[in-house]
Order: sequence, then C-alpha cells, then structure tokens
Amino acid sequence: MKGTRIASISGLRGWVGDGLDPVTAAEFAAAYANWCEPGPIVVGHDGRISAPVFEAAVTAAVAGTGRDVLVAGAAATPTVGFLVRERGAAGGVQISASHNPPEYNGLKFFQPGGMVLGADEGRDVLNRWERKDFAWAAFDGLGRIRRLDEPFEGHLQRVLDLVDVAAIRARNFVVALDACHGAGGRMGRELLYRLGCRPIVLGAEPDGRYDHPPEPTERNLEGFARMVPAIGAAVGFAQDPDADRLAIIDERGTYIGEERTLALAALRRLDQERGPVALNLSTSRVTEDLAKARGCPVIRTPVGEINVVQAILANKAVIGGEGNGGVIDPRVGLVRDSFMGMALVLDLLAGSDRPLSSWVAELPPYAMVKDQYPLDGGGAGADGVAKLWDRIAAAHDGAEVDRRDGLWLSWEDRWVHVRASNTEPIARVIAEARSPEDARALANEVGRWMTGGDRS
Repeated sequence: MKGTRIASISGLRGWVGDGLDPVTAAEFAAAYANWCEPGPIVVGHDGRISAPVFEAAVTAAVAGTGRDVLVAGAAATPTVGFLVRERGAAGGVQISASHNPPEYNGLKFFQPGGMVLGADEGRDVLNRWERKDFAWAAFDGLGRIRRLDEPFEGHLQRVLDLVDVAAIRARNFVVALDACHGAGGRMGRELLYRLGCRPIVLGAEPDGRYDHPPEPTERNLEGFARMVPAIGAAVGFAQDPDADRLAIIDERGTYIGEERTLALAALRRLDQERGPVALNLSTSRVTEDLAKARGCPVIRTPVGEINVVQAILANKAVIGGEGNGGVIDPRVGLVRDSFMGMALVLDLLAGSDRPLSSWVAELPPYAMVKDQYPLDGGGAGADGVAKLWDRIAAAHDGAEVDRRDGLWLSWEDRWVHVRASNTEPIARVIAEARSPEDARALANEVGRWMTGGDRS
C-alpha cells in the first residue's frame, strides 16, 4: 500500500483510494453520529478534488443513522465550528486533510460547543468505529438532508463586528490573498471587500487544484511573496486548504510566517482588552513576551488545539492559539480561524501609517529551529522514551521543566521542546532562542540525545 490511513482520537486521515475510501469514511461518520447526543449534525468540506465523493458518503452515513444533516458545502473549518454553535447542533464533521497533499482526505469531528473533540471523546468515537458499534435507521427514521444557504454569513458578520471596520475601510488597502484553492477563498474575498480593501485573490475557488504544495511554508509561498510587492499590497495572507491556518507576507515580500501570525493578532487584541493568553508549549515566545509586557498572564498547554481551547475556557483568556498560524479568538469561536487573524492584522495596520514590516521589526526577536529524529524509545517503547526525557532533563539542571507533553526545557532567553509524534516513530525537536545560531546549537544539543550521542 503506497498510501496510508491514520485513524486516531483526532479523527481520520488517509490516501484516497489506497488507505481511505468512502466506505471507511461512512462507517467512521456513522460511529461519530451514534456517539453524539440528539440533534442535527453540520457537514462541511475543504477544497479537494475528492470532496464531492466524501461529502456524499458522510452525509448519507449521518442521515442513515437517523440524524438530520445541515450541509455547509465548501466551508472553512472555523466556519463549521461556528455553525455547530450557532445552529445549536449536536456536532459537526469537517471533511479535510488540512495541509496534506491532494491525494489525501480525512474527517475531523466537533463537540456541540463548536470545538474539536478532546482525547476522551475522540477515543470513544474511535472505539465505536473499531467495534463497528453503530446502528442504521429504518426507512421511516432516516434523517433529513438540508443544504444551508450562505453558510459563512454568520461567521463573517461576527468577525466584522469585532474590528474597526470604518478605520480599515478608510485605508483602502490592497491585499493579496492566496486561498490555495481551498475552503477559505470565497469568505476571505468577501471579508476583504466588506473591509473596504482591494483584494487580489489567488485560488479563490475550492476545487483542490493547488498551484503549489498546500502547506503555507516559506518555500511553498515563494511565488506569492514576489507578487505581494509587485502589486503594491500592504500585506499578503496565505491560508491552508481548510483555512484554519494563516501565514503572512509583508509589503516588501518578506515571509513573516505562521509563528508571528498569532503575535500580530495578539498585539491588536490586547490593545482592545487585556487578559490571559493561552499558547501551547511549542509556540514561539514572541506572543508570550508581548502579553507579559502588557501585564497579561500566559498559560502554556500541551500541543493540540483542544488543549489550548480548554485553557481559554478555564482561564477566560481573551485570545489563544498555536504557532502554526492558528489564531483562536473565543468571541468568534473555539477553532483556529484565519479570517479573524486577517481582520485583526488589518485592524492593527489601520491604526497608524506604519507598514507591516515596521510592526514586525518591533516584535521581540527570536529564531526558531524545527528538527525531527527517528525514535526507538530508548530501546523500551514508551517507558524508554520517558527515561530518555528524564536523562535529558537531568543534564540541564538549571532549566524550568515541563513534562506534560514530552519534555519542555525553558530558560530566560531560550527554550526547547522535544516530544514523540502521535502518528510516526519520530521525535520532534523545536528550539527557540534570541539568535539563529543559539537556536541551532540548542536543537543540535538535544538532538544528539535522539541519536545516542549523549546517552550514558
């Protein structure tokens, strides 16, 4: 099998036709629908060539269990989460493989509050699917299928309500948007129009015919970055196919990236309202420094969107997110939201005549390095991995230590996070420091433990 299928507590993802097929998707969706409390279920999809096939399979499966289905069609992941909460739905299914190549598709599930499933809920659904623990309704008990008109209108209006629309309109910004032929193009274009911008949108139609690999990395956005200054844009925004991640290009064509997306959004949000900020352990310290400079507490969580969301709710945080370009503003929803990220950045720019590059230049200076290594668990599976983390921690006696998610070591001017992947036999090492050289040195130092170089 050249493809792959990953069925986990996070949902389902695989290579279409060789690992993932409509029957598997239908059964997984049926297991989820049987797990949900009574009520309708929202179904949406990102922009992929295989989307119509899997939308039909998932919609039929959910209705086949006796649940009504609200079909959103091509809709961003944050829009699906918004619809679940807005419509009082029992849950939602987003058909998406996020930033994976076009050969992939998958399913992501939502709780009634509009956030993704937590570990316990995901495990329940996974166990149901593995046991084939789901029931089909009789002919007179099948659910009804209804397509939603203007599915993103409520989400769009909520975003507009939370920024200074008049100030942004007064600037008449030229804005470039690379929607990557995904689910965010139509709403993204409409958002920019209503903000009085002059949008130049690439890949607006959600047909999955990607112009470049869909993950919004610096390498994949080289052509887009050159276009931004060529058209005189004040900013360039790039989404992934399901529009929950946002990368940024400044007016000079410099890739700002995803790590600073959250920092720029937080800069504007914390000017609106001071309060706690929630970040995962692998997110850049840039946002943390900005928050603390304004007297705002910062809560760090294990990696995973739901962990950040739970911290936002528990601490009444005003904003949170992840360093992959994921901005979570609880006033809108409990999902990473590229549209709110765009609106906050434009709101920031509208408050002065300074270009984006000037704002970025004043962010706390950090450099980040991301590596990965084959992981044999120290020779003893999970116990061996834990012992390896113990040895690394013991060798760095002066560091602050967090063991909730692998091993996180922190000093005043740098940190490193090493954790085992949930889906691959690898360890991810992320290091950040004030200079690229120091970040690289720290990543290499911890990386030697992964290869046995520092093991005793």
